[in-house]
Amino acid sequence: MPRLRRDPDAVGRIAEAFARFMGTGRFLMYMSGFVVVWVTINSLALWGLGWDPYPFILLNLFFSVQASYAAPLILLAQNRQADRDRVAIEQDRQQAERNLADTEYLAREMAGLRIALGEVATRDFLRSELRNLLEELTPDGDGDDAGPHRREDRGRRDGRGRKDDRARRGDRARKDERKKAGAAAVEATAAIETALATDAVTAPPAADPPAIDPPATERPVADPPATDPAAPPVPPTPTTPAAAAVADGPDS
Repeated sequence: MPRLRRDPDAVGRIAEAFARFMGTGRFLMYMSGFVVVWVTINSLALWGLGWDPYPFILLNLFFSVQASYAAPLILLAQNRQADRDRVAIEQDRQQAERNLADTEYLAREMAGLRIALGEVATRDFLRSELRNLLEELTPDGDGDDAGPHRREDRGRRDGRGRKDDRARRGDRARKDERKKAGAAAVEATAAIETALATDAVTAPPAADPPAIDPPATERPVADPPATDPAAPPVPPTPTTPAAAAVADGPDS
C-alpha cells in the first residue's frame, strides 16, 4: 500500500493564497453580496424561505467561524513572509560583504600599480635618450647652419632629460625618507613599550614617606612653672664637675 507523502508547505501555500484573496476588492464584493442576499431572503421570506429569521443567528455563526480561521491563516502567511525576508536580508548582507572585499582588493591593486608606475621611465624620457644616442652615433653635417641648431636641440633634450632624472630621483628619495621615518617610528614605539614593561616589572614597592618633624615655630612651648613671690630664690644648678661636687656635699 503506497504511503501518502505529506507536503509541509501545503498548508503555508493555502494560507498565503487565502490571505492574498481576502485582501482584494473581489472578496469584499462577494462577501457583501452574500450578506445582502441572506438578509433579504430571510427577512422577506421570499419563496417561502426563512431558515434564519431576525436576528440572523446562523449568519453570525458563519462570520464567527470565518474570523476564527482567517486570523491563524493570516498569521501563518505573515510568518512565511518574515522567513523569506530574513533569508533575503542575509543574502543581501553576504553580497555587501563580497562587494566590500572586492572593492578593497581593487583599491590595493590600484595603489600597487600607481607605486609601480611611479618608478617606470616615461615616454618622453625614453624618446630623449634615444635621440641623444642617435645624435651621438650620427656624424655631424658639413653645413655651418646645421651645427648650432643641432646643438640647441640637443641642449633642450638634455635639459628635459636631466629634469626628468631629478624629478625621478626626488620621488625616490621622498619614498625612501617616508619608509625610514615609518621604520624609525615603529622602532621608537617598540622601545618605549619595552621600557615601560621593564619599569613595571623591576620597579621596587613604594616605601612609606619618612616622618617630618614640625618646625620649631610650630612645636608646642611648655608654660613655665608658677613661682611663689614669698618663697626664697632657688640657687642655680652648677654646670662644672667641681661645682657639682661642692654642691652635693659630704653625702656624695
